Amino acid sequence: MNILQTKNVVKQYANHTALNQVSINVPKGSIYGLLGPNGAGKTSLIRIITQITGADSGEVLIHGEPLLPKHIQSIGYMPEERGLYRKMKVGEQLLYLARLKGMAQNEAKNRIRRWLEKLKIENWWNKNVEDLSKGMQQKVQFIATVLHQPDLIILDEPFSGLDPVNENIIRDEILELRKQGSTIIFSTHRMETVEELCDDITLINKSQKILEGKKKEIKEAHKTHTFLIETDQELTHVSKQFKLIESKRTEKGNFAGRIKILEGSNNELISEIMQYANLISFSEELPTMHDIFIELVKEK
Repeated sequence: MNILQTKNVVKQYANHTALNQVSINVPKGSIYGLLGPNGAGKTSLIRIITQITGADSGEVLIHGEPLLPKHIQSIGYMPEERGLYRKMKVGEQLLYLARLKGMAQNEAKNRIRRWLEKLKIENWWNKNVEDLSKGMQQKVQFIATVLHQPDLIILDEPFSGLDPVNENIIRDEILELRKQGSTIIFSTHRMETVEELCDDITLINKSQKILEGKKKEIKEAHKTHTFLIETDQELTHVSKQFKLIESKRTEKGNFAGRIKILEGSNNELISEIMQYANLISFSEELPTMHDIFIELVKEK
């Protein structure tokens, strides 16, 4: 079941087409990567979903219903640019934003205190936003995004400005939110985050969707039939149905190599290797999301 769908969404600004017939399907309860180079159209799509702007044509559905103003209450959006009032104190600001989302004051205060404790910033209630570092502001922005317990959470570069310790804290909270039933859309350039967290992805380039699907299935579809091997003897050549890409000595004195199958099967490759050396390990090299991203964007 999809929590969010866009169907043939078009958005134009003067002579520039930001989105050209973009359709995506975000499964309920997933962590969904919205990927693409700068200027691809990701932010334009997010602004339409969050009703900051409207589409010129096409349709957006939330829970199967056409997007309406009431759906804003069920969405949490953290933009890449800070959306905080610099002169306000952290506690006052979070309370104000929670009230805008329709939360009762006492409930909002209790949730804010719980979140400040979870993110280890319980002493920040009376600190001015302008006195916080970029990473600290990111934590406050994250709390503001999830405080009203939205069904759909949209995070634009959520780890920007965070050190590794605080990045792990936010990552754990994102996984916990997914476990509790929230759906998270990630807009990011960081492919290592996509590898680690995302279940599904869409890749947008030059205003068009060029890829969508389960991360695992996409990686399977882009396999290069290249295998990583470790042997006790160095391989200097293989038959014409295979290509020896590299072979180098390991710290243990064995040899690590990469071989691509041009024709034939895995078993044929294993049989050939074992004519020349003892095989210590053998595994397929799957492409990373970074590799797939670069390959598809360059092709386009």
